[in-house]
Amino acid sequence: MNKEKRHQILSRLREQNPHPETELEYSSPFELLVAVTLSAQATDVGVNKATRKLFPVANTPQAILDIGHDALRDYIKTIGLFNSKAANVYKMCQILVDQHNGIVPENREALEALPGVGRKTANVVLNTAFGWLKDNEGRYFLAVDTHIQRLANRSGYAKGKTVEQTEQAIIKNTPNKKEFMFNLHHWFILHGRYTCTARKPKCGSCIIEDLCDYKEKTES
Repeated sequence: MNKEKRHQILSRLREQNPHPETELEYSSPFELLVAVTLSAQATDVGVNKATRKLFPVANTPQAILDIGHDALRDYIKTIGLFNSKAANVYKMCQILVDQHNGIVPENREALEALPGVGRKTANVVLNTAFGWLKDNEGRYFLAVDTHIQRLANRSGYAKGKTVEQTEQAIIKNTPNKKEFMFNLHHWFILHGRYTCTARKPKCGSCIIEDLCDYKEKTES
């Protein structure tokens, strides 16, 4: 895929959704951090159902410590892997209180040091909650999940066998980075979630079908 095609793909996705937003519900960097941590192997819809009950009761690190681990687990028990997620979030809150004065750090390494927080979660928080495009060393904050990896590889936009390889390939191949990189995560994840689906992509209703290199296109 050449630079012009990639530019057209991003332009069309932007025209369709000029101001994309995460589907996770949050009102602070900490709430987003918790929501993204809970979203691993779970749907945003499922996470939102749980956090709508949790956040009105406890939406700061200290508040979650105050309600206790068992209460936290009960609030999120409808989410997959809730036992391990409750343990991670509780430990995360303790570290935030002890080492960061209860404030979510604006630093990828500090975020990745928290229990249950990987590169994707850190990138989402830095990009979406704090509005960072890249750090002082020029490293872009691009979160790549299975939807984005599938869309990038299937379309030919960027190839990578692993999530991190795909992340680096997307960053390398994206034209006009100042223009497109900030919202690329949301454009790709939403397109992958609702149009370029895993089992049966909806190629016939896809706004970038003619630009996509996927050879097994469907009509629907």
